[in-house]
Amino acid sequence: MPPSLSETPECRMKKTVVLWVSLFLFSFSFAETVKLKDGTFISGSILSQTEYTINMSTAYGPAVINQRDVEAVLPDQHRIYLKGGTQLIGVILDLDEFNMVLQTDEGVVNIDMPQIVSVEIYDYDQGKAAQQAVAAQQVRQQQAALEAQTAVSGAAAASAATEAAATQGGLTFDADIEKVFDVKKPEIVNGQVQTVQEISAAEIRARRAQMSEEEAFLSGTPEKADTEAAIVQTAQAARSGKLEQVKKAQAKRAQRPKDSRFDKYFAITVGAQMNDLQLDNSGQPGFSGTDPYDVGGTGVRAEAAFLWRIKNSNLWLGPALALANIPNASFDDKDPTIEADNKKAEAAVSPLPYPPGSDLSVHTSGQAIDLMLKANYYFNPDDLFSVYLTASGGYRMLSLNYRGVIQSHTIDGNTFIGSAGIGVESHFDDLMLGLEVQEFFSPYSGQFKDSAAANLVASVKFSWKF
Repeated sequence: MPPSLSETPECRMKKTVVLWVSLFLFSFSFAETVKLKDGTFISGSILSQTEYTINMSTAYGPAVINQRDVEAVLPDQHRIYLKGGTQLIGVILDLDEFNMVLQTDEGVVNIDMPQIVSVEIYDYDQGKAAQQAVAAQQVRQQQAALEAQTAVSGAAAASAATEAAATQGGLTFDADIEKVFDVKKPEIVNGQVQTVQEISAAEIRARRAQMSEEEAFLSGTPEKADTEAAIVQTAQAARSGKLEQVKKAQAKRAQRPKDSRFDKYFAITVGAQMNDLQLDNSGQPGFSGTDPYDVGGTGVRAEAAFLWRIKNSNLWLGPALALANIPNASFDDKDPTIEADNKKAEAAVSPLPYPPGSDLSVHTSGQAIDLMLKANYYFNPDDLFSVYLTASGGYRMLSLNYRGVIQSHTIDGNTFIGSAGIGVESHFDDLMLGLEVQEFFSPYSGQFKDSAAANLVASVKFSWKF
């Protein structure tokens, strides 16, 4: 029965502990009931079964049942007592510290754990006796109605009514369990049990003052450290004006698939990569003693990653491939061959090969390919907005195209890389959209030795878990 208002916090705490212990035992219980064709029920644990027999462990010892005598194997039915005196009958599909998923005749129902008062297993043997009692009561009621009808309509009408009562009497075994128990059902909206009542801020303060921290957490009441504004907001959310919003939020949360159901992850990210590349060109003719030239800039980066869940944790690990471009850059070409060729043409009274006003610059562009091993760790994977840390390590193959007026060649800057960052994702049906920011560390050498070792990458992310 639901707890009374006069119960002390210690009593309520004891009941909470008992409920948790009971649910813990239920979650590890694999009892079944076998219904035989002759109407007998055998309850216990199925140890093994073949095409011909079922081996069970019962309270009276081991039992071997012939498959041809079996009508059905029935799952455990549970009766859930809720606050407010309502009840639900069904099969427990899933259970954690916050939520119970119950399969009922009307469909799947999600129940918040603080709404549950107690749970009991439905006994099929007792249920059969209860059904017989209900059927007998129906027959008595019908006989009383027939006697009254006989006085009015005569024997012929009574005979026809008796035949109809014999045909309609009794209860079906599965569909009428709730009738046997005379269950008072709660209000259910979008598969979520609704027991929210209108309360005032003063009532919240009074309840919170009498609760322990654990009781307050289970009931969803604000913590003692919360401000007056938070208490008022909680009261407003419970009033009828905000009730529909609360219901919709609970329904959306219940409909989101749990992260634990997936073990593979594919993601595509597209974003911007800041390339702070400095080219030491002092080895080229005419550039001796010059400062390094900025040949970097912000480029477009695309990455694909395929990760696997590590056991049952929130850690994912797998390979990733990224491609980023190095945008165009230019600087004056100081190659002395340019001036020497122009002087030769002047001496020969010929057109200048490199006249003033023409493009006498060095042009650069390039690309970087990253081969990495990537890891993501999620803090709250089942929430609407999931926050995670990301890190990777691998090898970068950088190639810069150097196109001078006289000379053109390719400059390579391969190096090991590592990264660390943070991201957030949100569910949209099967697709997840997110944002990710990473800092890449790549110590360059050779002609890129003056480049910055750290570069920022900001990306938009599209991902799927399956």
